[in-house]
Amino acid sequence: MFPKWFNKWNRENPTNIYGPSILVGAAGVAVTVAAFLVVVGQPFKTESLQTGPRGTGMSVPEFVNQVREADPSIAGYLGRGDITEEDVAAVSAEALQNVPPALGDISEEDYAQLIVAMRSWTGIPDLMEDPENYQTQVAYTMVGMVQAINEGWIGHVQSNAVVGVTCYTCHRGEAVPSEIWFRLGDVNESAGGWAAVQNRVTVQSQYTSLPSDALETFLLDYGRIGVHNLEPHVAEYPDEEGVPTWQDTERTFSLMNYVSNSLGVNCVFCHNSRAFYDPEQVTPQWSTEQLGIGMVQEINNDWLVPLEGLLPAERLGPVFADAPKAACKTCHKGYQQPMQGLNVIDDWPELALTAE
Repeated sequence: MFPKWFNKWNRENPTNIYGPSILVGAAGVAVTVAAFLVVVGQPFKTESLQTGPRGTGMSVPEFVNQVREADPSIAGYLGRGDITEEDVAAVSAEALQNVPPALGDISEEDYAQLIVAMRSWTGIPDLMEDPENYQTQVAYTMVGMVQAINEGWIGHVQSNAVVGVTCYTCHRGEAVPSEIWFRLGDVNESAGGWAAVQNRVTVQSQYTSLPSDALETFLLDYGRIGVHNLEPHVAEYPDEEGVPTWQDTERTFSLMNYVSNSLGVNCVFCHNSRAFYDPEQVTPQWSTEQLGIGMVQEINNDWLVPLEGLLPAERLGPVFADAPKAACKTCHKGYQQPMQGLNVIDDWPELALTAE
């Protein structure tokens, strides 16, 4: 088709056509993507919550599509206005006789509505039906616990607005709440002493090699949260009482990692990036978190641990047969506010205050 001289010239002067083609193709794709983002919008853009001075890295970035997406479990929440007369009429006379002492002189109608709600919140269809059933006996205690949280820990559960908690805050329609925890003890059979509680991936350590006993130490045994001495060449030794060690620091890191994952935030949500250790330079959220830690300690020691004698063997821990315990993620489920700050107590004043 082509003259001989043209074919000869092409053989003697080969040209790489692939490089320019790839370059032109890549440029075309880039132009197409840019045009798409201009017309449709950036699907992965972020919004940042500024928690401290600009330029210090104190911001908590979140993907907009996640921020605006509702917690899917909110749809399962049953409010008082969602309960019908038919729901109330279906509650048996026997169940209405099983009134938790914490509810005092609650009216029969209000209690019937609460029973309907509690059965939905916990996924237990016959809750309160049999006073001898362990679930009913546990429910008696849990009603008192919810009241104690709403009345005694307002600084945490209502730090920004009227929110509060109900059974649904933890249970989310399940008889056993997700994100509970049990004592693990030594998790590293190849080591003794300090190393025995770390270097094994566990849920409590957030799938890291950090210590697995952080929740037990800080949220059950009232351990001191802190790191090693920040001053150099101090005249103190690890075997002295009250002297924080590097091991204590690692355990603190384990707890902080857990808290971050529980709330879906990073370190500077509570701490100042230039002085993590200085309580005078923290954010307001730090105080809310401190109250939360105290609240969880009370929940575990005063309300959940005593349930050990009521619960059947299959509800106890696999290692020490201990009662299930709560921590930040039991309520928060990965969000800064449980159920994204939904007010759950205006409908249920009997759960907001203890009976007088």
